[in-house]
Amino acid sequence: MLILLGVLNLIYGIAALDNANILVNDTRLVLTNLSTMGWVLIVLGAIQLIGGVSLLGGNVFGRTIGVIGGILGALGALLSIGGAFPWWSLAIFFLCVWVTWGILVFGEDEEVAR
Repeated sequence: MLILLGVLNLIYGIAALDNANILVNDTRLVLTNLSTMGWVLIVLGAIQLIGGVSLLGGNVFGRTIGVIGGILGALGALLSIGGAFPWWSLAIFFLCVWVTWGILVFGEDEEVAR
């Protein structure tokens, strides 16, 4: 799921760089420049992809980067909620929270099983 989040954020970031119609009328963003938001989402997507691939290997590095990527993804989704698709941003927010919760909770179960 973290890899899926990374791909979605990469696509959303590329759409922001391409000046796609994701903003309605005179909508103001927290990040005032649309290309800045695009680059932030691309970097965030890359972090999430790295964390997801490392999680497949079962590394502690993957868990750490996964939690950081999930939290940053949730914050980024909340910052982009003023666009033309607020439900999309909310869906990404809840998906990021769910992934972060899953990494934290299921990691504890693994330690108990050992």
